[in-house]
Amino acid sequence: MKRLIVHFSILLLVAAMASQAYAGAGNRVGTGGAAELLIPVGTRDIALGGSTISTTSGVEALFWNPAGAARLNNSVGLYFSHMSYIADIGVDYGAVSANFEGLGVLSLTVKSLSLGDIPVTTTTTPDGTGETFSPQFFTAGVTYSRQLSDRIAVGLTTNFITERMADVSANGVAFNVGVIYDNLASLSGLSLGVVVKNVGPQMKFDGPALYNLASVGGQGRPPTYYKIDAAAFELPSTVEFGIGYKRQFEGDNTIQLSTTFQNNNFSDDEYKAGLEYAYQDLLYLRGGYNFTQKSRDESKYIFGGSFGAGIHYLVGSIDVTFDYAFRAVDLFDNNNVFSLKLGF
Repeated sequence: MKRLIVHFSILLLVAAMASQAYAGAGNRVGTGGAAELLIPVGTRDIALGGSTISTTSGVEALFWNPAGAARLNNSVGLYFSHMSYIADIGVDYGAVSANFEGLGVLSLTVKSLSLGDIPVTTTTTPDGTGETFSPQFFTAGVTYSRQLSDRIAVGLTTNFITERMADVSANGVAFNVGVIYDNLASLSGLSLGVVVKNVGPQMKFDGPALYNLASVGGQGRPPTYYKIDAAAFELPSTVEFGIGYKRQFEGDNTIQLSTTFQNNNFSDDEYKAGLEYAYQDLLYLRGGYNFTQKSRDESKYIFGGSFGAGIHYLVGSIDVTFDYAFRAVDLFDNNNVFSLKLGF
């Protein structure tokens, strides 16, 4: 009975956070900040259209649902990926998870964006001053995950956010909390996932570039500095619900179907679905698709279908997995993602 009360309390907490984060899109589209929190990482999950809230597992689950990290099959998991994102942006990601018996799984993640050099322009030199700057967007996360029972796993992530552009910067913190319930309704292979992401205080830019030299007219005083007070911005909170089903057939063939609904605080809601085929835990083939229900006629969702493949094998006592994912993008170059996962 005590365990049931704990499980119920956790689900109630997630539902309460979901009600706070739910705000719909409407005229809020494009008014949030810290968009790097929404850039996906995890090659398998990207290939499945991001539909894996209830089926993700191990070290690569950290972005999608921190509860999935509790399903770590090894004592230690390492993960590295690189993605060519839109507008020539590179996304590099690394993660490590360690399973401590009796305590749970502790994980660390790092995500960095490479935006290249941008020319410096001013009101008097709109064609550029000849100087350049390189924006820096960096996110580091700490996650605790635990398998509460053979059916329920929970996870909590704290992300530290840093954004720097020339001489201004903003820092913030965001929280993700998730639950995965396996064998739902006592049906083997059926799973339910709930996750709330990017809940935290507003961020605000500050720095020496916000100081300007100006004269105070009619006062007979020399020019002095005044500071521009930048407006604060909210984090792009999301609430996601997912259902998945896994079925094993004769001949070491496995099929897994996953679906997810995602409510976005600053954009249109998304619907996602993915299908994965596995042969002998050796070869994986994946495909997925997601779409939005437009709240405005002028809104446009640029991402389309996705697919990918993975190879898993043992090198001595080390689990090695190579994954590739492709995601179609409108108006920009398509996304290509490569990753390496190691288990010890």
